[in-house]
Amino acid sequence: MSFWKHLREEFAVIRERDPAIKSPWEVLLYPSFRVMLQYRRAHRLYEKGHYFLARLISQRAARKTGIEIHPGAKIGKGLFIDHGSGVIIGETTVIGDNVTLYQGVTLGGTGKETGKRHPTLEDNVMVSAGAKLLGSFTVGENSKIGAGAVVLEEVPPNCTVVGIPGRVVKRKDVRVPREEMDQIHLPDPIKEDIQMLQKENNVLHSRLMDLENALRHMRRKKEDK
Repeated sequence: MSFWKHLREEFAVIRERDPAIKSPWEVLLYPSFRVMLQYRRAHRLYEKGHYFLARLISQRAARKTGIEIHPGAKIGKGLFIDHGSGVIIGETTVIGDNVTLYQGVTLGGTGKETGKRHPTLEDNVMVSAGAKLLGSFTVGENSKIGAGAVVLEEVPPNCTVVGIPGRVVKRKDVRVPREEMDQIHLPDPIKEDIQMLQKENNVLHSRLMDLENALRHMRRKKEDK
């Protein structure tokens, strides 16, 4: 794909998904815009075996933008990195189309293993601020990863994952993160567990009170006799 086509695509992605944009010229200032253009250059060099030059370009881009993308990563169309500071994308990461990442996201490995060691994100995935995805597994299409989550295993399509370690709290969510970029109003499994315990405790308390009243009533009947 030509440089100018990539330029137009990256420009359109940022204008579409960031409501803070007031003029087209602002897009040129975005770290996401700048780093993706450099990534495309570095990735082409990497695929041709020019590893040092590819890393040189990617490291310069990382210093300027705060976003580190290994030139070996495979990234589809429409990646949007909001703000972007602290984002790390590892060498064997695979990212599908129309994926959204927020600041502080890490797509990393778990050690010195060889081969595929970073996550695969399918189309329309959204990863919220500070989330860490570590290891070689797939996050299915249309899934959301909540802020601060630590994900270490497979995520089915159309799911919402929150917590440490990450756990699926919502399935069959057909909303597309590209259009529904809400990283705040996600389920809270700890809160839900506490609410469930409170509900069960109230039920037990009510039963104990009923039992105590029944015993008190029986004692009174015996005293009356």
